[in-house]
Amino acid sequence: MVKNLSVNVLSGRSRTSSGKDFEVDKKFIHNIVRELKKELGFDISGIQINFVNSKEIMRINKEYLDHNYSTDIVTFDYSESQKNLEGEIYISFDDAASNAKKYKEKLKEEIMRLVIHGFLHLLGFNDQSKKERIVMKKRENQLYNRYTLLFR
Repeated sequence: MVKNLSVNVLSGRSRTSSGKDFEVDKKFIHNIVRELKKELGFDISGIQINFVNSKEIMRINKEYLDHNYSTDIVTFDYSESQKNLEGEIYISFDDAASNAKKYKEKLKEEIMRLVIHGFLHLLGFNDQSKKERIVMKKRENQLYNRYTLLFR
């Protein structure tokens, strides 16, 4: 287990909007973060990865980012440096399931991609401009492809 990392399901129900039960494999999440720590060279002061439904992530997105739509991930970075991370990552299991179906991936693999994406945000990567999205997506894909092979 990774020290100072908590993984939670915060929504009242852990069922996707399509009716499938959603289970969080906390050990899998910890393993991904352990590999990210080793590869990217950071420590964790305190990170919460929270799984919520699309209604809750839409509320968070509207309240804190002034975006009136659902999204697959929202990251809040409280870190004082990129070597010692502190923050919250909210992942919508509804949007993750929808993305997995859309891109013909397993839900577990989509969750891995979102965890990687959230940590890249904590490490200073952004995806606001086209150029930033290209850089971030390239790094995300490198990590995702490596970890997909590692965690088979």
